[in-house]
Amino acid sequence: MIEVVNISKKYGTKQALADMSVDIKAGEVVGLLGLNGAGKSTAMNIMTGYIRPDSGYVKIGGYDVAKDPLKAKKKLGYLPEQFFFYNDMKVEEYLSFICDIKKIKQGRKQHIDDMCERVGISHIRSRMIRNLSKGYRQRVGFVQALLGNPEVVILDEPTVGLDPSQIVDIRALIKNVGEKRTVVISSHILSEVQLICSRVVLLNNGRIIADDTPDNLRRSMSKPNKVVALIEGDSGKVKQALGDKSIFKGVTLLGQKEQGAYEYIIEGEEDSDIRRQLFQVLANAGLPALSINSGEFTLEDFFLKHVDIGGKENGAPAGEETADAINT
Repeated sequence: MIEVVNISKKYGTKQALADMSVDIKAGEVVGLLGLNGAGKSTAMNIMTGYIRPDSGYVKIGGYDVAKDPLKAKKKLGYLPEQFFFYNDMKVEEYLSFICDIKKIKQGRKQHIDDMCERVGISHIRSRMIRNLSKGYRQRVGFVQALLGNPEVVILDEPTVGLDPSQIVDIRALIKNVGEKRTVVISSHILSEVQLICSRVVLLNNGRIIADDTPDNLRRSMSKPNKVVALIEGDSGKVKQALGDKSIFKGVTLLGQKEQGAYEYIIEGEEDSDIRRQLFQVLANAGLPALSINSGEFTLEDFFLKHVDIGGKENGAPAGEETADAINT
């Protein structure tokens, strides 16, 4: 549905994108992630036809965005991060205006009715846009992106500036839209991408450095030398039993999870598999292991491991900044 082939873009001497290629199929919900300057915004602007690449091309539904812009954009709905309205218009006037721009004539009123009902703004249609909250403005922007029933919807930071309840609502809308359309979404909240997206494309310095499902990316970080174990028995006895530093390099008590049972993070040497030894040591000490699981890693862990932060090389310490605080 979206075919991006070898697109490159320079701003002066700055290489924003370098031979980026990605194929997004119909029905996929894809998260596009990257730090400031990674090339994410440039990629989205090229996909929507807002700017042209120096080389390469983008096709939407088989139509080249540069050569056949009207046909390509007819298949596309777009909600930019900074969305501007005519504040002196009523919501229904604004949506009718968008229909004029998109040349939607037949069944216009019913179409607007259906979209407003779907996004939950039917009751504010007669209100002036200037009087709407940030959450409702975002919903109106969502409706304008859906008018004309585009096959592809591109959303740039759709939950930025919303309160927690509004974020939950917008996430639900995105999931609903993704059931029938191809969706590309950018977000600096990695947990959000994990919840919404079926696939993640991670950009760094204008290049794709990861392209997979959130689960696969997380599994690629999992290692048997770090486990989370629920162990029944006195915590002092557990730490004493696991005192062999040649096997267990670190034992961290997380807290009591059940009556008489505590959860621990237990680490061994890099690239070692401590699960069998851990089970045997606990059995010999008469300490039942109620569960032993490989360490659970998040998309944030993957992000921090593979992306330059603060100008540091991959794998270098990232300092105090966390991935959820990073703007894309």
